[in-house]
Amino acid sequence: MQVSQRAKVAPFEVMQIVERVSQMRDAGHDVISLCVGEPGGGAPAAVNTLAAQLHTEGADLGYTATAGLPEIRQALADHYRDAYGVQIPAENFVMTTGSSGAFQLAFLAAFDAGDVVALARPGYPAYANILRALGLKVLDLPTTAETRFQPTIEHLEQAKKEHGRLDGLVIASPNNPTGTMFSAEELEQLAQWCESNGVRLISDEIYHGIEFDATRRGHTSWEFSRTSIVVSSFSKYWGMTGWRLGWMVVSEDLLPAVDALASNLALCAPAPAQRAAVAAFAAQSVEEANDRVAEFARTRELVLQRLDHLGIIQAAPADGAFYLYGRLANEVLEHFGSASEFCRAVLEQAHVALTPGGDFDPFEGHLYIRLSFAAGYERVAEALERVDAFLRRSLAGE
Repeated sequence: MQVSQRAKVAPFEVMQIVERVSQMRDAGHDVISLCVGEPGGGAPAAVNTLAAQLHTEGADLGYTATAGLPEIRQALADHYRDAYGVQIPAENFVMTTGSSGAFQLAFLAAFDAGDVVALARPGYPAYANILRALGLKVLDLPTTAETRFQPTIEHLEQAKKEHGRLDGLVIASPNNPTGTMFSAEELEQLAQWCESNGVRLISDEIYHGIEFDATRRGHTSWEFSRTSIVVSSFSKYWGMTGWRLGWMVVSEDLLPAVDALASNLALCAPAPAQRAAVAAFAAQSVEEANDRVAEFARTRELVLQRLDHLGIIQAAPADGAFYLYGRLANEVLEHFGSASEFCRAVLEQAHVALTPGGDFDPFEGHLYIRLSFAAGYERVAEALERVDAFLRRSLAGE
């Protein structure tokens, strides 16, 4: 007996760090975790209240239609009208088990084994791992600071020329790990290029609403392309990570396939989460979420002002999300050998968890670290002081 080839994907290093953080906390250590993208505070109060009410009043929490409850799909249609100025029928929304479930459905519905799908590097590793597990070919687009770590039409033209075909493109704005975003013009150009070249565009918009640059606010790909697939969820802006509720915006040609696949793979998204999430669009919930974004912005400024405390000499412009992706100084790399070894030492000795860049870029990631500032201003400030003191001791040979 053997493990299938499709199962041989690289493990997600950050989850190994999370496990070690748990072990250290169980041993009594005060560990500050800046390694995961999980906002503190949880769901908005109105969502929690409605969830409690649903359970105490015996609401129907059984299976829903595969695509989801009509009320949450309509709430999303109203949200897209108000937030983006785009009219999307409620029928084009499909509720999923987090954005992870949406990506699996999108890749299965849009691509066949052997198809070529392009991804920006650095980028979220699960895209590539899911694609490879499904038998697709992943094409890395090596981005740099000059393109704000986002793919360009030039990248796509070159990739198509070199490989002879291109079937799909996955983008994220804001991006994980860099936090960089497309402008409206850049997103429109990419979407139009994909349509003109028969390339299915999949737009990861999970961090929409968490934005810091007024000139690069979140735009949905459906403003520019009705053949694209949008993936998003309630996890980040609304802080509902464990509720496992995401959604897709699906074009007419793919709706039957997505529905058939979803009915076999998951039956439906979690019913309690679907019913409670309607309250996420209440004015009180949006106000709570925006207050949290303001706290992210305050914490982001602190981190940008103190990059030297982290040994970082160059950072990606964090337009949105709650990450900072930065290159370690040469003296730090020479002392520790790699970003992974640096992060391991910081965790064990300074009790601060950071994420090495290898998860996001297998080629240059050993030079970079990702920091999540979702933990809040006070904890991030303390973490910066801990890492700074640790670095000073280490580089001084103490």
